[in-house]
Amino acid sequence: MMQKRLQALGRLKVGAMNKTEQAYAALLERRRAAGEILWFKFEGLKFRLADNTFYTPDFAVMLASGAMEAHEVKGVWQDDARAKIKIAADMYPFRFLAIKANRKTAGGWDIEEF
Repeated sequence: MMQKRLQALGRLKVGAMNKTEQAYAALLERRRAAGEILWFKFEGLKFRLADNTFYTPDFAVMLASGAMEAHEVKGVWQDDARAKIKIAADMYPFRFLAIKANRKTAGGWDIEEF
């Protein structure tokens, strides 16, 4: 009997945005149109943390100043994701931001810098 490949509930294919990421991409597009950022790309960067261990932030963002940022968008944080962003922030000269949907304010976002 062939075993079905298991996938966590709610997990999308690589390169596909969930609803929270789609809403944040819309915000980034408005910021790009306003001239606050020059460029952004979903899963546009991949950071090596150790042998066979990588971290891919949800969005690579270039500000109007030319500075690069890595934005991780979450509805709920898991410990392993928080550990990876902290490690990446210690290793690479980018600004790493955790973006969490604020359920209390419609369309609001809580931002944490690492």
